[in-house]
Amino acid sequence: MVFPVAHRVPVCVKWNCRIMPVWFRRFRMKFDLMRQTLPEAPLPAGYSFVGWRERWLEAHARVKFLSFENGADTAVFPSLGSENGCLRLMRDITTRDGFLPETCWLLICDDQAARRQVPCGTIQGIRSDVDTGAIQNIGVVPKHRGRGLGSCLIAAALTGFRSAGLRWGTLEVTARNPDAVRLYTRLGFQLDQVIYKPGNVAPM
Repeated sequence: MVFPVAHRVPVCVKWNCRIMPVWFRRFRMKFDLMRQTLPEAPLPAGYSFVGWRERWLEAHARVKFLSFENGADTAVFPSLGSENGCLRLMRDITTRDGFLPETCWLLICDDQAARRQVPCGTIQGIRSDVDTGAIQNIGVVPKHRGRGLGSCLIAAALTGFRSAGLRWGTLEVTARNPDAVRLYTRLGFQLDQVIYKPGNVAPM
């Protein structure tokens, strides 16, 4: 029997189960670029920033995928769950009218064993309003977490927003990620709004 489209339920093929639509609570957080002091977050030894260049687009996408793979955010933003999706997302961000190259940074690590530089972090920002910039994604590859690199990326993006003459820097975070909420609060972000976004979760 074929049900009308309105009554079809998404099916999770991998787990042979139904995917349950849920609403995710997210916090929109704000940083006052005019009144607050930008956070100080020096890069650890062995790491460096690379400014936006189109030739680095695939590297940004790869880091984004490795950073969000199997994470909670993929339920809200499915594009983060695949390399092709992250590549499309990067292209979408960097071709928008409001894209701010000065807020887009790739973090590089000197891999002594491999004798090469390895991308391990990424961040991008856009002008979302006349005086507001919005950080799109903050990604650090799991192997490189716990070294303050997320703070370094955010500080670099906020500096870019300020240099673009914006008043506010904003970001969104899932309420289920208390570590990230604490980090953003410590860096000076304040809760601006609670929003809900739909997502899909396969029940255990």
